[in-house]
Amino acid sequence: MEQYIQRGTTDFKKTNLAFFAGGFCTFAILWGMQPILPQIAEEFNVSPAMSSLTQSGTTISLAVSLLIAGSLSEVFGRKSIMAISLVLSAILSIAIGFVQSFELLIFLRVIQGITLAGLPAVAMAYLGEEIEPRSLSLAMGLYVSGNSIGGMSGRIIGGVLTDHFNWQVALIGVGIICLLSSLLFMLLLPKQAHFESKPFSTINLARTFICHLGSTSLMKLFMIGFFAAASFVALYNYIGFELIKPPYSLSESVVGFIFIVYLVGTFSSTWMGMLAGRHGLKKVLQLSLIILLAGLWITLTINIWIKILGIAIFTFGFFAAHSIISTWVGQVAVQNKAQAASIYLFAYYIGGSVGGTVSGVFYTNYGWNGVVVIISIFSIVCAYVTITLRKQGLVS
Repeated sequence: MEQYIQRGTTDFKKTNLAFFAGGFCTFAILWGMQPILPQIAEEFNVSPAMSSLTQSGTTISLAVSLLIAGSLSEVFGRKSIMAISLVLSAILSIAIGFVQSFELLIFLRVIQGITLAGLPAVAMAYLGEEIEPRSLSLAMGLYVSGNSIGGMSGRIIGGVLTDHFNWQVALIGVGIICLLSSLLFMLLLPKQAHFESKPFSTINLARTFICHLGSTSLMKLFMIGFFAAASFVALYNYIGFELIKPPYSLSESVVGFIFIVYLVGTFSSTWMGMLAGRHGLKKVLQLSLIILLAGLWITLTINIWIKILGIAIFTFGFFAAHSIISTWVGQVAVQNKAQAASIYLFAYYIGGSVGGTVSGVFYTNYGWNGVVVIISIFSIVCAYVTITLRKQGLVS
């Protein structure tokens, strides 16, 4: 049996860079639609909540597909599923840039959610199998940081290209960049050394699925992921609508660059993951949620700079929490880790879909204060469930 990939080795660096590129590709495509939602609403003459379906439709189909992609990777291998996912998603992004109807736009975004499922469904399982345990929290944090930079870049590129050209050019541009990122992923990711293919068996899949759902710890982690994602998507779906209105009246480019606060998520996911190695997952997760709530409430201020600071603090807390929960799920699941990760991400993206659309109703009726109220409820639920979790170190 080959040795596990250890921190400081060439394979560790190549693995992290590959997942950075893959995470960039996946989340630039997934979230690149957010900054152009106001333009979608205006061009197709639909409400903010209706325009959010181009985002929520993708996350819903992604969530459902995660359950299938994770199981397929148990048969066909982790790397092949992730590579196919990245290439198809990038090609679809380019194709969507030529769409002329709102219905077709939603349909193709739903299909794109299916193709996007490959990497997030399998990444945690690959890292859990190939990275030695002492280096896992750092590797997971670096992977999540790639996700955050992808989400940030997709939003910035989308906002700038929309402002200077149109939303179609924005989606095509994101697609071309992500196609190059997917090729980098395939070239860099080391061959699987500890993966053992299993014959496809619905009975075995059902058995392990039920086993995961029967774990109290996993169910609580799934619930935290659901409400954390609901909070995150709710804030980022509607902050753009808020900032293009008076008294701010910002352009799409400026709003897009506000998403550079994602860089704090890149830092927090890695740094807080390292802190978890010393202080335990539960304590660091609780701290992350407190930071998230503090940042949220700061966004209630009218001052634009303080509001942006609040968004940055919120983002810091969210990505730290997501990194910790991802690590925790991988350690609690004793078998079929890809399926456990898929169930967690299913809950995560369903939460994002629900939060993104429900919060739109609050925004339409109560403005930004309404969005803050619903996110506060989501976050408090997360904090309460976290308190009930059994104390867990980095090794289960």
